[in-house]
Amino acid sequence: MDIAKKLATIGITGSLYKLYTAAIELGEAPIADVAARAGLVRTTAYDALSRLEQEGLVVLHHRHGKRYVEAQDPTVLLERLEGRRQMLDQLMPQLRSMYNRAKGKPQIRFYEGIEGIRTALRDTLTTTGEPKVMHGILSMEELMQTPGKEEMDLYIEDRIKHGIWLNVIRSEQKDVEPIWPSSPDLMRSLRYCPPHMVLSMTTFIYDQRVCLISSKKENYGLIIDSVEFATMQRTLFNAIWELSRPAG
Repeated sequence: MDIAKKLATIGITGSLYKLYTAAIELGEAPIADVAARAGLVRTTAYDALSRLEQEGLVVLHHRHGKRYVEAQDPTVLLERLEGRRQMLDQLMPQLRSMYNRAKGKPQIRFYEGIEGIRTALRDTLTTTGEPKVMHGILSMEELMQTPGKEEMDLYIEDRIKHGIWLNVIRSEQKDVEPIWPSSPDLMRSLRYCPPHMVLSMTTFIYDQRVCLISSKKENYGLIIDSVEFATMQRTLFNAIWELSRPAG
């Protein structure tokens, strides 16, 4: 895929692409020169350059009675994408809620493989509850294999950044390292379920969604978006929570 096709995937296409690359090549030049380099007439170029300026990709200014174009550092593209990603992260819970209300039925999303598990896991960070409290049943043994400790450490760090408290139940038999304890700093409250209960699949309950993470053997993530299902799972979690002993 060449540069034109790659930039087209993020909306820099047609006259926008021609003018932006011309501005990069010329550095700083009058609008007429940039338009000529791009093979466009000035009247067409003005509107497109205004859009590029709104995106922060070029700066337009006057000098000696002429309007000049100055291309900005291409790293602006990364900042632009990151800003949009953060905005979508904030909007996604509300948009999803509107979508589900309109559909009037549960939504089930299946994600296969390690990337799918990462996607399902990251969805749990979109909770919008007040306060942000998530319930989890975790199997450390399985999580250490898939998605792995490094990915889980990043996930925990991001959970804390998002201000999400986790009430978590684990089976002591499934713990493989002395980590992930109860901790106010780590926004986690841990309890161990009774010894006769072996919880070997990871489940997160947040808002009206339930996220299931399989073992490495089955290798999938599953998100069920359903008020009734989430309510039932939360009730079951609370019942096990009352039977479980606080860690530490």
